Parts: sequence; structure tokens; C-alpha cells
Amino acid sequence: MSPEARMIEIEIKVARQEDLLEELNTLVYRQQQKIDRLETLCAALARLVKEPAGDQDGNGANERPPHY
Repeated sequence: MSPEARMIEIEIKVARQEDLLEELNTLVYRQQQKIDRLETLCAALARLVKEPAGDQDGNGANERPPHY
């Protein structure tokens, strides 16, 4: 294989690697966006689960029932 042919082959490999790296970077970026959205959603759901269903102000849990 001539030196020029080897150089062309190396340049092709480097170009393919650069394309692959860019594709992988884009994929990782999109995955991180999804992770961020899912973390936000999970935090919101956790807050909803922790709050009592009919008690939006947080004071009803320690009140006496009306029959006392």
C-alpha cells in the first residue's frame, strides 16, 4: 500500500470517528434532557404522594375530627 493510500485510509477513518463521536454526543445530550425531565416529574410525583389527599395547606393532619 502506498503512503498516499494509507494517508487517505487514515483520513477516512478519522472522518468516520468524528461523525460517530458527534452522533454519540448528540445521543448523550438527548438522554440527559430526558433524565432531567424524568427527575423533575419524579420529584413532582413524590411531592404529590407525600401530601395528604384532601389537605392542601398541611394543617389538617393534626386537627381533631369534628365529633370531639
